[in-house]
Amino acid sequence: MTVLIGVVQALFLVLAAPLLKGIVGRLKARFQKRQGASIWRPYSDLLKLFRKDDLVPPTASWVFRAAPRIVFAVIVSAVAFIPVIQSSALVGHKGDFILFVYLLAIGRFFLMLGAMDGGSAFGGMGASRDALVSTLAEGPLLLAFVAVSIVAHSPTISGIVQWTLGQNFFDISAVHILAFTTLGIVALAEAGRMPVDNPATHLELTMIHEGMVLEFSGPSLALIEWANAIRLNVLLALLIALFAPWGMAAEITWGGLGLALGAYLVKLLVLAVFVAVIESSVAKLRMYLVPDFLGVATALSILAVIFTMIAKR
Repeated sequence: MTVLIGVVQALFLVLAAPLLKGIVGRLKARFQKRQGASIWRPYSDLLKLFRKDDLVPPTASWVFRAAPRIVFAVIVSAVAFIPVIQSSALVGHKGDFILFVYLLAIGRFFLMLGAMDGGSAFGGMGASRDALVSTLAEGPLLLAFVAVSIVAHSPTISGIVQWTLGQNFFDISAVHILAFTTLGIVALAEAGRMPVDNPATHLELTMIHEGMVLEFSGPSLALIEWANAIRLNVLLALLIALFAPWGMAAEITWGGLGLALGAYLVKLLVLAVFVAVIESSVAKLRMYLVPDFLGVATALSILAVIFTMIAKR
């Protein structure tokens, strides 16, 4: 039964990702006093892309064709490590948070390869910018994981979640505040959201993700966009699991699972509103300011690790 729930959790994160993207887009429109598109629009866009032809530049190699499939497969693999309605995930083992970080990195790596293999100048530009963002984001993401792992005395994501469930919400430590802030900043960068990247831009001088996908079309583009939506969903689910898991089902009963799902959806909606507020109130950073922005995350993550050593004394 536990394995079945783990599969359901993973499928939920994969299948609900376009809906989360649509909700964030609709909230942004409301904050900007626009009507906005339907929250179901991302599903419609994906269906249209899956029905279209998959065009490939004549100079592209097998890397261009394989990149979208690898990106999608890798991000779906990362989903298996995140608990949603119970403290156990589909997959969990010692040091799984390190594997999780590098699964995200592998996905970005192959997307960059595919973008450069397409032969477009914009693809190369977007890939170089994404490489900078990825390099600066991986360190603080890993250090934040290490900090909460030390505090929880657990080397697994599920173990950290189980430890947090046993704690009082009002006993929150400075380590958790620093790690949460770090992961929040990194989540915006990893998912290509404001202020690091503008997911709605088509202006050459500001494109990062959009610059990399210009040469893709049809099912390949659908897989990339779906993977990008899953990435945002997974990172928000990770924030909830690590820092606000209260409400997860303690026992496997229909009532407990239903309440756990309701609690999770409320917390996810709060984070979606937060993302929409940020994207509606701040402008995209210039590229030379992105290292400063992610440098803040690096500094906070280092402080979180240092505070764990102080707390141990």
